[in-house]
Amino acid sequence: MVNSFFVFCGCVDQASVAVVEKWGRFVRLAEPGLHFFNPFAGECVAGSLTTRVQSLDVRVETKTKDNVFVQLICTIQYRVVKENADDAFYELQNPEQQIQAYVFDVVRAIVPRMNLDDLFEQKNDVAKAVLEELEKVMAGYGYSIEHILMVDIIPDTAVRKAMNDINAAQRLQLASVYKGEAEKILMVKKAEGEAEAKYLSGVGIAKQRQAITDGLRENILNFSHSVSGTSAKEVMDLIMITQYFDTIKELGDGSKNTTIFIPHGPGHVKDISEQIRDGMMQASSSNL
Repeated sequence: MVNSFFVFCGCVDQASVAVVEKWGRFVRLAEPGLHFFNPFAGECVAGSLTTRVQSLDVRVETKTKDNVFVQLICTIQYRVVKENADDAFYELQNPEQQIQAYVFDVVRAIVPRMNLDDLFEQKNDVAKAVLEELEKVMAGYGYSIEHILMVDIIPDTAVRKAMNDINAAQRLQLASVYKGEAEKILMVKKAEGEAEAKYLSGVGIAKQRQAITDGLRENILNFSHSVSGTSAKEVMDLIMITQYFDTIKELGDGSKNTTIFIPHGPGHVKDISEQIRDGMMQASSSNL
């Protein structure tokens, strides 16, 4: 970082700072640019430091409160404070090792007080605690801690598999609940549809019977007025017998593989007509 052109001249690179000594004693800091030295007076460049932001990855293995071994990967971004570069040059021989030791100490003091789930949720709190400790310590050595990132938390393989299984089971349980709710809604809607269909079918049958009753009543009145000397009962019997024979005809024309046994004869026809008449009268009285 310090390029010597000849005995009395040197150049310090950008983003660097040089440490100048005189007879082995620190004299000054040389910032980037051209500098003149007097080697005959004992001046020399003892070394140089970069002021760029540097990154250090630290892998810490520790145990959580619920006895789960985890590995934490921390990225520490630090730099040399230009004004205190002499402290950084003379005080610490290996700054990376010093930073790593403090990270180990802080992480292994905080993580054992947290459960694994809390560690994932509060990893920024761990990073903040490490940052505060490093800033307090490394400032005295001429270093500034810029950022600390908790890059990754890696539990044991068996623990990760168990966590994935728990997550999968919870999702399956939730899916079963949603599926059951959907089936319940379908069943309720189906039952409501069937009830509505039955209600409408009943309304239709009731209207059909009412129409039949009104038609029969109108036919009886018309027949009674057209044919003198006939009573309503006789007209009703005639209509019922006619419908009876029409029904038998429809059964004979429409049924192919079905055999129906019904009593047939003058007496039976009379009984059937009386039953139909009584039913129609009951229906009419109930509608009224």
